Parts: sequence; C-alpha cells; structure tokens
Amino acid sequence: MIHVLAIITAKPGERETVLKAFQANVPNVLAEEGCIEYGAVIDAEPGLPVQTPAGPDTFIVIEKWASLEALKAHGAAPHMASYAAKSRPHIANRVVHILSGV
Repeated sequence: MIHVLAIITAKPGERETVLKAFQANVPNVLAEEGCIEYGAVIDAEPGLPVQTPAGPDTFIVIEKWASLEALKAHGAAPHMASYAAKSRPHIANRVVHILSGV
C-alpha cells in the first residue's frame, strides 16, 4: 500500500477557494481504480500541546493507494489536470510525501 501526504499551502486567504476545487474533485478520485482513501484535513482546534499547527492557509491531503501504479495513473487522470488548472493560481506551496509501510 502507498500512503501520500500532500501539504498544500494556499496564498494568504485563499485556502477555501482551493478546498472548494479539491472537494469538487474528490468523487472523481474516489472512483479511480486503486484509490483506498482520499481526503483533506485542517488543524484541529484547539490542538494538543504537541501539535505543530499547519496554519490558516494550509490543508493536508491524506491518500492511500493500492499500488504505486494506481498512484501514477491518478496523477495522469484528466480530472487531476483540471483540478490543477483551477487551483494552481491560488497555491503558494505544495509538498508531497509518498510513503510505504514498514
């Protein structure tokens, strides 16, 4: 199984715009072959003392895929290109971690 954490930081004040585009695309992604989990999360309020806040402009996408091949197909899907075109002007930074279990 492949796990992905994508840390998306929107331009100041634009997180909701990016999240709206993201949420509209979620059903397309969940329908992809090999998609096990795909969703966005934001900071829990209030957090615990050990929490390192992501911040008001950031959300994290938590993904699980059956295989690296399924993840590659996801990245090439037309609906992902459409989402990228809609969200790119509003994104300040994106960091993607692709992980496997140990």
